[in-house]
Formats: sequence, C-alpha cells, structure tokens
Amino acid sequence: MTIDFDKSNGLVPAIIQDSATAKVLMLGYMNREAYEKTVETKRVTFFSRSRQCLWTKGETSGNFLNLVSIDADCDNDALLVKVSPEGPVCHKGTDTCWGEKNEPNPVAFLSTLQDFIEKRHEEMPEGSYTTSLFKDGINRMAQKVGEEALEAVIEAVNGTDERLVYEGSDLLYHLIVLLTAKGLRIEDLVRELQVRHSPSWHKH
Repeated sequence: MTIDFDKSNGLVPAIIQDSATAKVLMLGYMNREAYEKTVETKRVTFFSRSRQCLWTKGETSGNFLNLVSIDADCDNDALLVKVSPEGPVCHKGTDTCWGEKNEPNPVAFLSTLQDFIEKRHEEMPEGSYTTSLFKDGINRMAQKVGEEALEAVIEAVNGTDERLVYEGSDLLYHLIVLLTAKGLRIEDLVRELQVRHSPSWHKH
C-alpha cells in the first residue's frame, strides 16, 4: 500500500473505526513513523500536532486501539483504520469523540448467524441439529418454518412476551436455515423490505 505523506506536510488523516460495530470512533493524524509503529506494534499510534511527537492511544489511559486493518483511500492521502478498542476512546470518557455509544446493532447478528449456518451447510458436522435439517431436505425445513410460525402466533395470542420472543427466535433461525438451503441470504429479505419502504412501491 502506497501512502502519500508529502501532500499535507508529512501527515495523513486517520479515521478510526470499530471493526465490529462499524462505528467511527475518532480522527487522528499519522506521519510515516506513526504509521510504521502502528503496523509493527498492532496498536494505533498517532502524531500529535500540538506536542509534535508520536503518541500511542492508550499509553496513559490503558484504552488501546488494537489494529485490525488499515486501508488508504482512492488518493492515497487518507487512512481508514479498523480497530478493536479497549474501553472508551475519547479523553472525555465517552465511547467516541462525538459522544456516541459504541454498541453493536443486534440486528447485524442475523448476518453473522447465517455465516455460521452456511459453514454448517458446507461442513455438515455430525451431531449438529442444523446438519440434520439440511439432511432432511427442503420439505422438512419448510415444514419447520411453518411449525415455528404457528407456535409464535399461539404465544402472541395466548402466551407471554417472553415465550413470544423465544418462539420468534426459533422461527427466525429455521427461516435462515431454509434460506441457506435455497442459496439465499437474510440480506435478500432486507433488500426486498427496503424496496417496499419506498413511497413509489406498489404490491405485485
């Protein structure tokens, strides 16, 4: 990767992003030495414009930014640095320098879950319930989706919220298994819902 440190007097902006949540945490600046130290130590190091020296984030607070990846932009004069943060990032004690909470979006776990189910589909390990569903075939998987949908409806009408969440989770899991067997992703459903959200959408 080529980085153009000469364009802005030896410095390039470094956008720091949590690799797990995709939340932007802070903006710092790196010179070549800071960049090389970051790559070498796997802990993000910046160049302080006010103190005119290198500083490793967390060296006094313990809130280090553990390096996951670095990418340059299209002009090679700005960096996107993905990290795994240890504790709050801002010196004011907040998760980000914009005062935002750095929390994962729980809905994003559905994509992670399908990644896991797809791996099960590829490896088909013995003793796995997911493996048994794939072995039983599409008809059985579709039947399970129907059964779980019915159980969710029963809990919604005559049960408790806790049981509705439980049965709804079973429904989502079995639906993702069925989608995987059909070569589809949960994101395909999301894209369809996004299209329907448009004011110009009309039901087929």
